Amino acid sequence: MSYTLITANRNYSSWSLRPWVLMKALGIAFTDRMEPFAAAENYAAFRAFSPTGQVPVLIDGERTVWDSLGIALYLADRHAEVWPKEEAARAWAQSAVAEMHSGFAALRNDCPMNVGVRVEPHLPSPALNRNIARLAELWGEGLSRFGGPFLAGPAFTAADAFYAPVAFRVRTYGLNVGPAAQAWVDHMLAIRDARMGKRRPCRNMAGGKP
Repeated sequence: MSYTLITANRNYSSWSLRPWVLMKALGIAFTDRMEPFAAAENYAAFRAFSPTGQVPVLIDGERTVWDSLGIALYLADRHAEVWPKEEAARAWAQSAVAEMHSGFAALRNDCPMNVGVRVEPHLPSPALNRNIARLAELWGEGLSRFGGPFLAGPAFTAADAFYAPVAFRVRTYGLNVGPAAQAWVDHMLAIRDARMGKRRPCRNMAGGKP
């Protein structure tokens, strides 16, 4: 297998960050290809390699796989470590990934992805408060049921990859997710700092430049 993962700037694109983090964390080798957001509308340019005109896209030989969830499912068929081994943890992780993929609209709209900045906390909207409460509930459940330190048990899986961009959002916007969920956020950010080097500037936190 020879993978090429095409993403946009991962400081701003949570969709791009998810499969990149997943493959990096699990040691799945790939060629990292970044396509910049070169204009206000990139659809025509991205159509050269993506059937939807969007990223991320995974190229495996002559096969093109698109969408972050589609890529995770494709990789799971070839790399067992994408999902937890234990059946209950695997079912929970798959549901959590699907929920992230389709939900949390207020979080996406009110707290845009921007890895390299810090924003003064502001009064959240009721919809954002509901999203934050759900994150605290969901992460707390996973950590409690499966023992941590990752969301679905002792090993990093797709569940952690899909919520990794939210860890950055929690830090950027000072979101209060409660102590249990914050422990997971701190653990994820500590892993990133250890791998990237604590002295690296903020612009490199997600493996890209602003």
